[in-house]
Amino acid sequence: MYLGRVIGRVVATQRLPGLLGEKLLIVQPLDEKGETAGESVVACDVVDSGLGDVVHVCDGRESSMALRDPFVPVDATIVGHVEEFEHAEPAGAGGETRTGRE
Repeated sequence: MYLGRVIGRVVATQRLPGLLGEKLLIVQPLDEKGETAGESVVACDVVDSGLGDVVHVCDGRESSMALRDPFVPVDATIVGHVEEFEHAEPAGAGGETRTGRE
């Protein structure tokens, strides 16, 4: 599971039957500081996310378990919203604490 920010949506006119009715969004993974980390992914959304939301993303085989049909080929699913997060630098690395309210 990792943090991500919703940066877009996907419109697909043809889908597998198990994915009918599932919302697809583009998510940019984030590191522990809230900064971009890696390439964006397409994820199913089961918690009604919108553009700019910071979300929890489940990836791998388990990501399909949150969907109505748990046996579809899905690599990532948004399973929660992040209301607030806090990141503290390790001791000796400046010692600053960063709180993010997204």
